[in-house]
Amino acid sequence: MGNASGGAKGKSAADLSSARVSICVALLVVMGFILGSSEFIIIGIEQQVADAFAVPLSSVGGLVSIFALAYAILTPALALTTGRFRRYTLLIIYSLLFCAGNALAAISPTFEMLYAARVVLGAVSGGLLAVGVTYLPELLGPKRTSFGISLVYGAFSVAMVISTSLGKMIAEVSSWRVAMWAVLAVSIAVCVALVAMLPRAGETDEPATVRDQIGLLGEPQVLVGMAIFIFGVGGVYVLYAFITPYLERVLGMSALQASGTLMVYGVMCIISNMLSGIVDARVGMKGLVPVFLLQAGLLFALYLLGATMPAALLVILGLGISMYVLSVPCISMFMRVARQRHPKAMMLASSVEPTAFNIGISFGTAVGSAVVAGPGMASAGVVGAVFSLVACALTLLTMRIDRRRG
Repeated sequence: MGNASGGAKGKSAADLSSARVSICVALLVVMGFILGSSEFIIIGIEQQVADAFAVPLSSVGGLVSIFALAYAILTPALALTTGRFRRYTLLIIYSLLFCAGNALAAISPTFEMLYAARVVLGAVSGGLLAVGVTYLPELLGPKRTSFGISLVYGAFSVAMVISTSLGKMIAEVSSWRVAMWAVLAVSIAVCVALVAMLPRAGETDEPATVRDQIGLLGEPQVLVGMAIFIFGVGGVYVLYAFITPYLERVLGMSALQASGTLMVYGVMCIISNMLSGIVDARVGMKGLVPVFLLQAGLLFALYLLGATMPAALLVILGLGISMYVLSVPCISMFMRVARQRHPKAMMLASSVEPTAFNIGISFGTAVGSAVVAGPGMASAGVVGAVFSLVACALTLLTMRIDRRRG
């Protein structure tokens, strides 16, 4: 591995042909998608997993939470502690662990082993994503880096819905394990291609100590920005973590209708990612204020509507459009703060958004599990609405801090 990853003998991004650069960027986008699929596949097969292991549905929701929690805690920890390692070496290690985690999930004979597999996947997914994103400035140049980052994170986000619906369809016609094996097969193909095609050397191979990076996590905009994700994403996940049983039990849909609805929801999320880039380019963080107010209104309306169709369904699809608008404005803010004050913390900055997003997922899913076990799934909307209002208030606070710090 020494020569393959060595600086002098390895190709840098500047040495690559334009065709290979395009392939590398495309692979990084696909990597975002498969990382998202690995995380979210469980949402579409929750009921089948619960039946297979004879555990309550609320316990299966813990598989979502534990992945997100491991991701949220270990992604920044890995970014801080592996700064002295070469980037290409980390790419190989994370790729191997990621494929191993998916294999363990597919063969798990017990619920406890499936839980362990989700911890492994959560631990390495963030590291793999953060390493991959650091290639984009060298591949695309500074003017197109934001566009590339939005594509990778957008693919991760879109996978949330597409993998959920496809996983459900596969589980309905075959079994939930087949869905897991499918994710493993694609993961192996993508990781092998990444290791083969990405440059061995680059600008971000400059060593960075914990001291060089840790200051970024003390920046007020970064701290409040992470809190925006916790409540903004958490507000939707109170509902979305249990969206399949919600559609079937509360709205009375068949399994086929629920799968179709999830596919349409995926289209709404694609639109949401496109809106995120537009909002950031035109108005930045202040564009999130009306978005969170709208999101709160939709969640509360869903609580009031109950099982009323098709109005409740239209509200759910509206939530899909609002779901990812917060991403690019917050990513841009994290990266800007890093460039201005902590230039050696770019890998850590690239990990803040997925870390914060997954804290939001874990928080929202945990609250959603409590709602399901307590007042019932139909009450998820009102709880989510309160969280969205908190996210709105935090957005206003971030803007105020940003103005004061120039």
